[in-house]
Amino acid sequence: MNTDATQQQPAGGPAARWWTEAVIYQIYPRSFADSNGDGVGDLPGITSRLGHLTELDVDAVWLSPFYPSPQADAGYDVADYRDVDPLFGTLADADKMIAEAKSRGLRVIVDLVPNHTSSAHRWFQAALAAGPGSPERQRYVFRDGKGAQGAEPPNDWQSVFGGPAWTRVPDGQWYLHLFDTGQPDLNWDNPEVRAEFLDILRFWLDRGVDGFRVDVAHGLIKQADLADWQEPHEILSGQEVDRPRPPMWDQDGVHEIYREWRRLLDSYGGDRILVAEAWVEPAERLANYVRPDEMHQAFNFEYLLAAWTAPAQYAVITRSLEATDAVAAPTTWVLSNHDVIRHATRLALPIGAPRPNGIGIGDPQPDAALGLRRARAATLLMLALPGSAYLYQGEELGLPEHTTLPDEARQDPTWDRSDHTQRGRDGCRVPIPWEADAPSYGFGPTDASWLPQPPLWAEYALDRQRGVPGSTYELYRTALRLRREHGLARGPLSWLSSGDEVLAFTNGALTVLTNFGEASVPLPDGAEVLVTSAPLDDEGRVPTDVTVWFRA
Repeated sequence: MNTDATQQQPAGGPAARWWTEAVIYQIYPRSFADSNGDGVGDLPGITSRLGHLTELDVDAVWLSPFYPSPQADAGYDVADYRDVDPLFGTLADADKMIAEAKSRGLRVIVDLVPNHTSSAHRWFQAALAAGPGSPERQRYVFRDGKGAQGAEPPNDWQSVFGGPAWTRVPDGQWYLHLFDTGQPDLNWDNPEVRAEFLDILRFWLDRGVDGFRVDVAHGLIKQADLADWQEPHEILSGQEVDRPRPPMWDQDGVHEIYREWRRLLDSYGGDRILVAEAWVEPAERLANYVRPDEMHQAFNFEYLLAAWTAPAQYAVITRSLEATDAVAAPTTWVLSNHDVIRHATRLALPIGAPRPNGIGIGDPQPDAALGLRRARAATLLMLALPGSAYLYQGEELGLPEHTTLPDEARQDPTWDRSDHTQRGRDGCRVPIPWEADAPSYGFGPTDASWLPQPPLWAEYALDRQRGVPGSTYELYRTALRLRREHGLARGPLSWLSSGDEVLAFTNGALTVLTNFGEASVPLPDGAEVLVTSAPLDDEGRVPTDVTVWFRA
């Protein structure tokens, strides 16, 4: 092996807080468990399946939005931040779910959507009624248009979902929506908006939640002049050091907001946390969100997007650890979530090729076996890294993307707003399978499912994998147990090999090796293998696309 003496020690140590080393499981409520047979997952369904999470041995759950909403963007268009949509249950159901999770030793993180509300929110309805120049309109980003009679949008900004980011209202003004038309952006320069969200935070903290995942955390503050932007409008703000940041993303003013939120959370007991969904690059900019007086964690999307090669993985892991170490924060690792192609499919795509926005009928179909092989190797690599890790529901079953979802079944607003050029995120949101031979594969008591499940779901069902040696589910259980037993979340990480084909490092007493090359590689003589993502070859060597944990 090529030897690299670099050692990286994450923030934390013997008295590390829970969130510096936690494994947190994302629940997408629509697709986790349906208790009443209407085809949509709900809070009672989640409560009924919490035993799965304790068996898996995770530390906390994060739930995507369950608030009242017209569901223009699957609940990320919130009409009331202090209640539960009847689709998912009641506020009493939320209280019961939180209490049951805590009784099982699980912490609960809820989604907060502060960049925008629903257009059905009482504030936005009041803004429409009040007219230009009113205090009600000052809660949102309303502007007069350009051109004759203001008939052109105020600037050239585009929606992340496709099409213009502005919509005109009957009195002639325009409102900003960086996402769907049903998601008007709030004006975070307005003190009333800031006070309202502090109160929302208190509402859920008082109900016992352990923290908040903050949606579009890098988008709240816009450049004051709303300048035109000639570059691509992706949600990922990453720019080279010598290029300007987009005027709608990662403005420095967001940090003042999160410092105020941090002070509020610190006034509560129990280590409550803030988690940033901040699509920000480079890593040094992302680290700004987890400085000691701001958020506790930030999703590492640069890692999620990194190519499946040894140099790319080494570079992103090293940069990530160095950036967060510089601000005394843990690194947070993630491979899948409700907004991206599941990594069991994404890693089957050609290495280095741009990943598509959704895969459907008629598109080139990924090699499912290759994708799962790489996904298992990537997961075992990720779970050996110092810091905290996030898992997305169903990845412990090896679920791939639903790549043959009928287009007429799609519900992601991206599909329509892009004029059917981008298939969107529905493929990673299909309800997950629990029982191979049950209606809706055990998702609910009937065959109803808000998105159709593919027939191949049966082979991934939990009851087909539980107790089966070598199954993806048992691989996750073993890896999570060993991660905890050996304190891998605390490090330190010392690189042993960072070449073109093999990555290897030590973490405490364990050595972790991933083979990206075409030829199998040997293990040291006398190595005690603890877990592998796939079997070793007949000579005990590590094949391509395999990760192994061992003691030398």
